[in-house]
Amino acid sequence: MIGIVVMLESMGLPLPAESLIITGALFCATTHKLHISGVVIAAVIGAIMGDNFGYLIGRALGLKLLQKYGPKFGLTPNRLLLGRYVFLKHGGSVVFFGRFIAVLRMFVALLAGANHMPWHTFLWHNALGGICWAGGYAICTYLLGNEVLRLSGPLGIVFGVCAATIIIASFLFLKRNEKRLTEEALAAAEKDERLRIMPS
Repeated sequence: MIGIVVMLESMGLPLPAESLIITGALFCATTHKLHISGVVIAAVIGAIMGDNFGYLIGRALGLKLLQKYGPKFGLTPNRLLLGRYVFLKHGGSVVFFGRFIAVLRMFVALLAGANHMPWHTFLWHNALGGICWAGGYAICTYLLGNEVLRLSGPLGIVFGVCAATIIIASFLFLKRNEKRLTEEALAAAEKDERLRIMPS
């Protein structure tokens, strides 16, 4: 059950995967009716598989949909090129750290696929992020036991503020540097055919 929910959330569905991992680990810690290794393995496998399915869906359909409907939301061809450029240069960091931010976690794999991020790079950072996120949450909750309930409120607020700060800072950086980055992307596209990939 945990693995399926985590997998579906990683594919883009709005499900409470993080809460389920914490609940499952807490159940292991307080009742000892379930072994923590089962929760960790299910959560990690679900996270990695879900992101890979999301990547494949994004790769097959994402760019077509972005090119068709993107202009209605301000996604011009140059901005789509910029997205591919960012994922080509910094996609690993986006995939890894996106795992720890609830909103990004649901869409990062789809965006990586849509922007044609190299799969081997995606796979490595996705696996690393899945292990650290799913395994880390499960093991920390198990070790803390009931103490996690007292800490979850303040920690949730801290993580929420950090996530919001990162998202806003990234948005402002891209907004202020969009022209320069787009020029870099256009120059790079002349040398790197991966940036010129168009849907068939």
